[in-house]
Amino acid sequence: MSIIEARGLKKVFKQAVKDPGLGGAIKHLLTQQYREKYAVEGIDLTIEEGETVAYVGPNGAGKSTTIKMLCGVLVPSGGEILVDGRVPHKQRMENAQHIGAVFGQRTQLWWDIPVRESLTLLRDIYQVPPAVFKKNLDGFTELLGMESFLHLSARKLSLGQRMRADLAAALLHDPKIVYLDEPTIGLDVAVKHRIRDFIKEMNRDKGTTMMLTTHDLGDIENLCERLVIIDQGRIIYDGKLQKVKDAFARERTIHTQLSAPIVGAEELFADMPEVAVESSAGDEKEGDSVPSLSIKFDRFRCTASEIVKRVMNHGEVVDFRIDEPSIEEIITRVYEGQLDSAALSEAGKGRE
Repeated sequence: MSIIEARGLKKVFKQAVKDPGLGGAIKHLLTQQYREKYAVEGIDLTIEEGETVAYVGPNGAGKSTTIKMLCGVLVPSGGEILVDGRVPHKQRMENAQHIGAVFGQRTQLWWDIPVRESLTLLRDIYQVPPAVFKKNLDGFTELLGMESFLHLSARKLSLGQRMRADLAAALLHDPKIVYLDEPTIGLDVAVKHRIRDFIKEMNRDKGTTMMLTTHDLGDIENLCERLVIIDQGRIIYDGKLQKVKDAFARERTIHTQLSAPIVGAEELFADMPEVAVESSAGDEKEGDSVPSLSIKFDRFRCTASEIVKRVMNHGEVVDFRIDEPSIEEIITRVYEGQLDSAALSEAGKGRE
């Protein structure tokens, strides 16, 4: 069942056009000129209930603008949008009752009162029944480790503590949809792990739909199976995370540890142009040189077993590991314009 539906969604902003300096300001005051800037330009997006979707793109791509229209903060310039059967900007109160939002750079906690009191105020705003409030607060306190700072005011919290409290605040009223904008920005590894586990648990146990915008690719790989990439206001990829990795991250690297160096290792794959020996030097390990061999290959033109078999025919393999394709490589190539929109769109077809 679709919980978010957008068709031909657009948002246009007017930007003032004026010359620099005082003369330009006076001229603009007398003869105002504007140009249109398309922040979102005709996107189609459908999200099913219970999905966890990564919505990513370079800075200025239109991510935040889309989220603000879904929340009802901005009015679309064109197109249609429904969130759980409601038009967000026309039914803002009703929409707000069923969504939650976490923005990494902002907080919804009251700055000068204890966290517990902020959550109590949100209970009253959202009219959460006392029994549900107690159950959720107790559960979030345990899952997010908030017991030690519930009595502190928001201004005294560390960044990690504030983010955990903001997550609890966003989910306190059991929303159907939660928008997460950089939920782990600036956090240490332990707190990131705790927050990611919490998000996964809420999605699994309560079926909460999660829409995640982030530049932290660890968040994407840990939390999401579906990836939506937006660039210059248009969706250029919408499909499975693994599918885009399969389509564009073809290269893998096998790192082998050997019992002894292989003489002439660079010539092992001379007849296989799709295979390249990256290094045949020893790795330093606890002061001793460990013979090793790293081979990069196109996984669609030959298999890992073929590579390992050829190495074993020329020496004894003690251990090996395979570096899998990383989503970081794909996203970086998209941001740098190395992958064209047509190729990404083709890869995203038939995601269901």
